[in-house]
Amino acid sequence: MRAHAERLTGLGTTIFAEMSALAVATGSINLGQGFPDRDGPDSLLADAIAAIRAGANQYPPARGVPALRQAIVDHQKRFYDLSYDPDTQVLVTTGATEAIAAALLAFVEPGDEVIALEPYYDSYAAGIAFAGGRRVPVTLRAPSYRLDLDELRAAVTPRTKVLLINSPHNPTGMVLNDEELRGIRDVALEHDLVVITDEVYEHLVYDGTHRPLASYDGMADRTVSISSAGKTFAVTGWKIGWVTGSPSVVTAVTTAKQFLTFTSGAPFQPAVANALALGNDYYDALRADLQSRRDLLADGLADLGFEVHRPAGTYFITTDIRPLGHTDGIEFCRMLPQRAGVVAIPHQVFYDNPEPGRPLVRWAFCKQPEVLTEALLRLRQM
Repeated sequence: MRAHAERLTGLGTTIFAEMSALAVATGSINLGQGFPDRDGPDSLLADAIAAIRAGANQYPPARGVPALRQAIVDHQKRFYDLSYDPDTQVLVTTGATEAIAAALLAFVEPGDEVIALEPYYDSYAAGIAFAGGRRVPVTLRAPSYRLDLDELRAAVTPRTKVLLINSPHNPTGMVLNDEELRGIRDVALEHDLVVITDEVYEHLVYDGTHRPLASYDGMADRTVSISSAGKTFAVTGWKIGWVTGSPSVVTAVTTAKQFLTFTSGAPFQPAVANALALGNDYYDALRADLQSRRDLLADGLADLGFEVHRPAGTYFITTDIRPLGHTDGIEFCRMLPQRAGVVAIPHQVFYDNPEPGRPLVRWAFCKQPEVLTEALLRLRQM
């Protein structure tokens, strides 16, 4: 028990909490934490209000309201030609973060190894620690951040139980290609591994395409596919996520999830169900709008002298700060609010071995164009 507590305590306060507090204290523009500064579609907001007024304020069904489970099934069929049963193959969760934690608790025993693509979102480390597992990183290296399949194969040991895959990838913005996905599939099948896929940025791809790993031959029964409404509909505070997979996979995740939040988001679930059915014009406009913001910020940072790694997906840009004479991202990001009135996130906190990420900094471009323009003006005066 003591060792487990020490493992969790060692995770400390997240860098997001530290940098967001700095943003408030200094009046800085927060390009660190990845949340939009706009609301989702008017119809989505109106549907949630209507659900509240109609009395959807008590516990929803443990696996999610039927309308949302059906909408998730329809979404997976519409975009990826994947077929699921809404009653046995879908689970609604309190955001993707809970879905990832529940999946890890379901499939990882103390001492099991979990391979994750490094740099990785900090909740992955926490979820693996909660389950008593051991992280094994496979590092994506700048500037391309492509997955080295030989490194992935070499990372597998007899203790490996789970591959934790994130694409489109936070924080790098890399989108796994067909060769990489096939390689992951081959490793999973050869070693009988469960694969947990975090796909929350599935509709925010600007270069290339997103293809779920579950659509590859042999993967339907061993993939825990996870997504959420927060990024697609700009409602990150609603925390509506979901899991799709085989009946046995979803049942296993449900068993763990029921002791986390049990259920949540009663009035938001029917609203998200309706939003998932929005026409292609919504999804196309979302992607085009964010791509223009990506280009605005990427071009501006390049003009300021940063080495910019333009992302294929998500809403984050990574830059190398060495051309500006800086070498340590944490020092740079802690200095930035006082010097420029802007907040960003250092990459090295997303690594077990921080050296590859030490000179890298992540910026969120899911902000209004005028906010991004003002941030660039402030950075120019640094």
